[in-house]
Parts: sequence; C-alpha cells; structure tokens
Amino acid sequence: MQPENVTDQAVSDDTSVDCGCAPSAREQRRLWPSMNRRTALGLGILGVAAIGAVGGTLGPLVAPAFAADYPSWDDVVAAKNNEAAKAAEVTKIQQLIAGLEADVAAKQQVAQQLADEFYVAQQAYFDAALRADQLQQQADEQAAAATDAANKAGRVAAQLYRNGGDDTSMELFFAGSAAGADDLLARLGTMDKLVQRNQDVYAQAVTARDSAQSLSDQAAVQRAERDRLQKIAEEKMVAAQKAADEAQAALDAQNAKRGELEAQLAALQDATATTVAQYEEGERVRKEQERLRREEEARRAKEEADRLAQQNQGGGGGGGGGGGGGGAVVGSGWARPSSGWRSSGYGPRTVQCGNSYCSSGFHYGVDLAAGCGSAIYAASAGRVVYAGWNGGYGNYIKIDHGGGIGSGYGHIRTGGIFVGVGQWVSAGQLIASEGNTGNSFGCHVHFETYVNGSPVNPIYFMADRGISV
Repeated sequence: MQPENVTDQAVSDDTSVDCGCAPSAREQRRLWPSMNRRTALGLGILGVAAIGAVGGTLGPLVAPAFAADYPSWDDVVAAKNNEAAKAAEVTKIQQLIAGLEADVAAKQQVAQQLADEFYVAQQAYFDAALRADQLQQQADEQAAAATDAANKAGRVAAQLYRNGGDDTSMELFFAGSAAGADDLLARLGTMDKLVQRNQDVYAQAVTARDSAQSLSDQAAVQRAERDRLQKIAEEKMVAAQKAADEAQAALDAQNAKRGELEAQLAALQDATATTVAQYEEGERVRKEQERLRREEEARRAKEEADRLAQQNQGGGGGGGGGGGGGGAVVGSGWARPSSGWRSSGYGPRTVQCGNSYCSSGFHYGVDLAAGCGSAIYAASAGRVVYAGWNGGYGNYIKIDHGGGIGSGYGHIRTGGIFVGVGQWVSAGQLIASEGNTGNSFGCHVHFETYVNGSPVNPIYFMADRGISV
C-alpha cells in the first residue's frame, strides 16, 4: 500500500526500482525491437552533459548531423604496416569515437529541451481549456439567472395588472365602487409596492443578462486562446518525439559502431605480435556475449510479464477507487489502466512543495498507485501518438482512441515504456510499468482522459464506460 501523499509533487527518479516489467510473450515478439529502442534511450537524455551549453544555457536546438567514413578492417591491416598511416588512422578512429559521443549528447540535449517545452505547452493548453470551460459555465449560470429574473418580473407584472391596472384606474374615477377612501388608499398602496418590487426584479434580470453576455464574450476569447495553445502543444509534441527518435537513432549508431572502432583502435595501437585476426575474433565473441545477454534480459522480461498477467487474471469487473481489475476489459471495450488504488483525484487541490518542485493547483488526471514496477494497461484500443519524456510527467505515453478521444499515462519508470509511436494497441494491453519519474512523489501512474484534446475528469469519463477509477 502506498502512502497517502503519492501525488505529482516532487522530483525523483525510480532508477533504483527495476522490476523488469515487459510485454507478454506474444506482445514481446511483436514489440521487442521498439521496446529495446525505448529502453536503451530511457532517461539517458538526463545524464548527458549539455553540448554547446554556455553559462548554463542551452545551445542550438538543431544539432548538426554526424556523417562518418568508417574504416574497414582491411584499412586497419594496411595501416599497421606503415607508421605514418597507422598514426593517421589512430587519430581518425579516435575522432570518430568522439564524434559519435558528441552527436548522441547533442541530440539528447535537444530531445530533453523539446520534451520539456512540450510539457510546458501542454499544461498551458490545459489551463486555457479549463479557464474557457469555467467562463462558459459562469456565463450559463448568469443566463439562467437572467431568465429566472425575467420570469419573475413577468409574473409580478401580471399580478400588477390584475390587482392595480385598469380596474384600479377606473376606481379612481368611480370612487363609489370602493368601500370607502381608506379602502381605495389601501389598494393604491398595494399597487405601489408591486411597482417597486417589479422594478427590482427587472433590474436584476438586466444585470444578469449583461453579465451573461460579458462572460460569454470572455469565454469565446478564451476558447480562441485555447485553440491557439492546443496547436502549439501538438506541434511541440511532434517536435519532441522527432528529436527523441533522432537521439535514439544516434545512440543506436554509436552502439553499433563503437565496439568495432575500439577494437580497430586497439589493433592499431598494439605493439605486440597480436594479429588483427585475433581482435576480429575477440569482437565476434563480444557480440555473441552481447546477444546472449539480451536474450537473457528478454527471458527475464517475459517471466515478469507472465507474472503480471497472472496477477491480472481473475481480477474481473472494472475495479474501483480502492484498486483491482487492472487490464480487465469490460463490455464497453474499455479497461482499468492499473490495479492501483486512487491516491489523488481530479480537480483543484492544495499546492504542496518538495525540495525542488511544487504540485499544480489543479490536477488534470487521477493517480493510481499499485507499487513501483506494477503494470500499466491501455485503457482502450488505439494508436500510440507519443512515447517518451514529457517534463513534469516524466516518461509518458499518449494514445489516440479515435473520435476525438485520447488517454495519457505519466510517471512511467525508467526503461518501462513497452510500446512505440505509431503502434496500434488493444484495450487492456500491457504498455508500461509504474514508476516515479518527473514531478512525482511516490510510484504511481498519472492517468488522464481527453475529449477533443482537452482533459476531462477520468472518474466520470471511465464510469460512463463501466470502469471505476
């Protein structure tokens, strides 16, 4: 059971928690290549020194492409027989290794900055959408008040006509129809009170109507601002994902070539009788060992995925605020994204601060805490449109379910993203494992639901689909 303060409040990282969670065997066969790429990148972007940073500021956002002319083993053999050629080849290989490292670091720096910009833009859009909804709600309330006041004024006018209108005017001329002067004055006094009351109600109706119009105008302006910020957030998301993919490609290139370059460098620098063939054999052995290591990781990952699947079996139903039922698909085609208990709800909340960050004053999702490394499932079928770092959300996945409906999953553990951008996922599919990345204070998944891009309360949204969160 997680502590009560498991919310998005402070900065921490869950690198000490590594459950090895991964997709099922079937999912693993289909997803492992993209999962390995994501796992390899992880949060490496956080641990790389900023290339080109001056005085703590970030360098250019566009990193130069790294093009390399890699030497072959034939080049190495030829260079070993000539000291000048050998020295030149050594320098070239050293520069290639340094270039690979710099290229990865520069691209990871760009990816980090753009991911943080995506988070800021996304939150600005969410805030604008909330403000637009609040203004429209206030406008609707004032319009209702104006209608109510107008109806009251109409009822008073009708009463005035019946009790003090034409009939009373006639009585002023035909005093004999009244019982006496006192009776007539009493009637006129009643009429005066009705006139005064009608004026007050009429004034209330006019004030409410004007307020409703003003608030409605403000809401229209805010909706325009919301739409502008939504476009910016979407552009930032695309740019952040592109930068992350480029950083991963650079890392893949480095991993693919660095071992061979270091072996070639060692062969050139070796002054003994050790042959190049021996270095090539050593490189072959190293690659085989790497292959076996990855197979062992895959085996452990499969075992962990099977364990999570067994935990999920028999959960049934949609679960509840107290947890349970993670990944179980109900008749609506939706599933609870976690078996965890709800540690924080949707809406306004007290701002709490940690060492470096403060929680937001409005929580745009619900937090479900099942424990570090626990399974996170797709709430419904859809296509992954983002998978990577997202500022305060830490590692984050966003799924487009079609029809303007989407869902988001934040604070995923380092190396715990099991799907890639563009991939189709089914309802209840294992997509990630729970962590503590980003602005978080304890392992949990921050779950959001979107309608036309704007966040809506997941508690009500999921309840309409037969799921309790």
